[in-house]
Amino acid sequence: MPYVDRQNRICGFLDIEEHENSGKFLRRYFILDTQANCLLWYMDNPQNLAMGAGAVGALQLTYISKVSIATPKQKPKTPFCFVINALSQRYFLQANDQKDMKDWVEALNQASKITVPKGGGLPMTTEVLKSLAAPPALEKKPQVAYKTEIIGGVVVHTPISQNGGDAQEGSEPGSHTILRRSQSYIPTSGCRASTGPPLIKSGYCVKQGNVRKSWKRRFFALDDFTICYFKCEQEFEISLANMVKPRLY
Repeated sequence: MPYVDRQNRICGFLDIEEHENSGKFLRRYFILDTQANCLLWYMDNPQNLAMGAGAVGALQLTYISKVSIATPKQKPKTPFCFVINALSQRYFLQANDQKDMKDWVEALNQASKITVPKGGGLPMTTEVLKSLAAPPALEKKPQVAYKTEIIGGVVVHTPISQNGGDAQEGSEPGSHTILRRSQSYIPTSGCRASTGPPLIKSGYCVKQGNVRKSWKRRFFALDDFTICYFKCEQEFEISLANMVKPRLY
């Protein structure tokens, strides 16, 4: 059964499936370190390993969306089995007995739990209140009217000149076209688009779903024009490399 070591980490042996659907489980020593925000597993207890021997696997708690007991359909011949859902992967682990399994599932769910502050949270800091009361002077930009069209399932906002026609490219310094998609899109052509505006801020936030109203952790990126979110930071980095159009607000 799992135990708490001197560093307040939850430790113990579990069997982990080497590859999903391989059916081959390997004995590993697991350490749940909430301070480091990760789940680590080693070939054996690190105290029994050679000096400098590192972990053979690791998983950030931020990536875990759910930990649950595996159904008989998922692992019919593996008793005391539970599954960790993280990003697009599933990690199947087998405990020693029923209590061992329940203790690990509860500990992992508690460690990766998303806490949403209730309404009427902490008051704003003095710096934030001052910035709201006295916003910095901004350079006035000419207002531009936009024409909205749906082309190929994409909402396209096109700037319109004062005479009623479409604005020509480069006619307005601040004119631009905004594309909005509900799902990620990878361009089929090999051409790489121009670099977008620089990021103002990026990081993890919790987001409530539109239909199920459940809260999930997502990686957000904010620039001068949009705020978009990804399942994780890795998806964000991949989107930059492949110029993926992310989910937008």
